[in-house]
Amino acid sequence: MSNSIIKVENLSKHYIISHKQDSTNKLKYKTIRDTLVEGANSISQRLVAPSHKQTFNPKREEFWALKDVSFEVKQGDRVGIVGRNGAGKSTLLKILSRITDPTSGKISIKGRVASLLEVGTGFHPELTGRENISLNGAILGMSKMDIKRKFDEIVAFAEVEKFLDTPVKFYSSGMYVRLAFAVAAHLEPEILIVDEVLAVGDIRFQKKCLGKMEEVGKEGRTVLFVSHNMSTVSHLCNRAILLESGSLSLDSSAEKVISVYLENSYKVSQNLPLHQRRDRSGSGKVKVSSFRTLNEEGIEEKVLQSGKDYDFEIGYENYADQILDNVVISLDFYDEKGVRILMLRTNFTNNNVTINLGTGSVICHVKNLPLANSLYRVSLWLSEGDRETLDFIEDAAIVMVEGGDFFGTGNPGLPSHCKTLVKADWINV
Repeated sequence: MSNSIIKVENLSKHYIISHKQDSTNKLKYKTIRDTLVEGANSISQRLVAPSHKQTFNPKREEFWALKDVSFEVKQGDRVGIVGRNGAGKSTLLKILSRITDPTSGKISIKGRVASLLEVGTGFHPELTGRENISLNGAILGMSKMDIKRKFDEIVAFAEVEKFLDTPVKFYSSGMYVRLAFAVAAHLEPEILIVDEVLAVGDIRFQKKCLGKMEEVGKEGRTVLFVSHNMSTVSHLCNRAILLESGSLSLDSSAEKVISVYLENSYKVSQNLPLHQRRDRSGSGKVKVSSFRTLNEEGIEEKVLQSGKDYDFEIGYENYADQILDNVVISLDFYDEKGVRILMLRTNFTNNNVTINLGTGSVICHVKNLPLANSLYRVSLWLSEGDRETLDFIEDAAIVMVEGGDFFGTGNPGLPSHCKTLVKADWINV
């Protein structure tokens, strides 16, 4: 492996997706009995079916999450893994973390790996925070002395002193992530793997985590980091890998990969209608089918102006066979680096919406558009209350803001310095 700490060769991961009609559309867990019954049925079907004849099951679909991915990572590298929803980022990290096995190919890793992939993994819910720290340290192969030496530092970083002897199943998602990250970063792994899970924490703690990851890299340890925030990837990583539809598209400097990723994002949002987009996540009960920006006369606008009033029209298709009340819609605007500049969300103003049967649309009315001249990427997110994500599409549309007179003085602000505009009164006192 020469001086490589991670070597990935022709890595592929294959899944069989079963499509089942379920009127309740709720997550169901298999019991041991279910598994035994399914296995027995499968064996009996093979015995009864003619050996020369293959059966076709329309409810099963092949899906390659990763396809022939190869790369190497050297000790001390801070590598950003970039890609759209469904590109294979999380699957890659799960394989590198030994959570799931590859279908083909191989990986070679030198050293201990600590992973923070999603809320709910890594800790035993019935154990306390204190017990989970000890358990994770033992899993990483650390001695009791080493764990004890790092214990106070972990607790201080996570800011969960008051809940240290509480089972983690009672932790909020933010508390859970804080402790999980503190454990992963402080128990001295040679390789730290972090997924987008940090987005659960507050902004202050996110900055704290990024500072720690930078510190870990400077100490000569290796960091693999998945994020949709290109500004963070640019700041933290010296290198990046771009995944597209399960394949490695580009392995280069962080700036080069970010540039190509953003360029591809613009192309996708402009060339493919929303109802045809497959790079989306959620239950699929409701899917966004269209997005338009309308002026005060109800005419669609392609180029917007700061300070004017607009209606953002979100079309949808309801596949739930029932009216859905209390649906949250979030309309997020990102700049060229992937930094969220503006979030318009129904529950901020207690305006959650009702999704009717069949097709329909929702209007988000904005007065005095506060965006400065620039090109913005728009993401759309729908959920049923706080319970279930219905549909999420990143880079659903591109919004161009050009011109306008937000301040009523002819001054456009400084678009190269700031993206949002606010009127303020200046008074001598």
